[in-house]
Amino acid sequence: MTLRKTLLASLAILALAAAPALAGGNGHGGGNGHGGGNGNGGGNAGGNGNGGASHGKSASAPGHNKGTDSASDDSSTDNTTTAATPKEKNLHAKLGRLNSLQRNINAYMNSKSKKFAGIQAYVTQAAAAQNAQAAVDAAQKAVDDATAALAALTAPGAPTPTQQQLDDANVALTAAQDALTAATTAAGNTPPPTDASLDTALADMANKPVDADVTAWAKDTLAGKIDAQAAATAPTTTP
Repeated sequence: MTLRKTLLASLAILALAAAPALAGGNGHGGGNGHGGGNGNGGGNAGGNGNGGASHGKSASAPGHNKGTDSASDDSSTDNTTTAATPKEKNLHAKLGRLNSLQRNINAYMNSKSKKFAGIQAYVTQAAAAQNAQAAVDAAQKAVDDATAALAALTAPGAPTPTQQQLDDANVALTAAQDALTAATTAAGNTPPPTDASLDTALADMANKPVDADVTAWAKDTLAGKIDAQAAATAPTTTP
């Protein structure tokens, strides 16, 4: 009997000694909020612990995605290096003597040099054609005004015109129409110069080959000169 009590007492002591260790083994489960000294409960706690680790990994995913978004935002900025455009040819280097066309119109229109003769003829013809067309435009406006004046005399509700008023209006309209006919004929006889004539004039003046770029530059440069020449040679009209 005494030996049995002694064995039972020893087993009790061993059980008590083992209890803290078992409790420590379940500590992880308890840490996850699932309490109880139940061994199965501890096992479940361990499972939830892994679930927590999985959640932690999942929670870090947005952080990783955020970093990816940030990199995506950075990549949206155009960091590409713009390819250098081919160096444009120096047009003025090709102009040579034609640079003189930038001078005042009188500087080369009054020149005695034969090299300017073609340009002088081109500018003179262009200015004359411009003035001829301006005369046509003015004559057309006069016809429109005379037509409107005659129509106003006979418009419904207007005071009855005298015969003299009608005669004067008809005379004015006829004169305007005759002027338009004359202006149109004059304009037809004063055509503007052609691009071919400009190329020839430029070739006569230039000391370097003339290409399409040079011709385009010359036309643009001479446009203002032609306007000035047209204004200086426009026919004067008496009131």
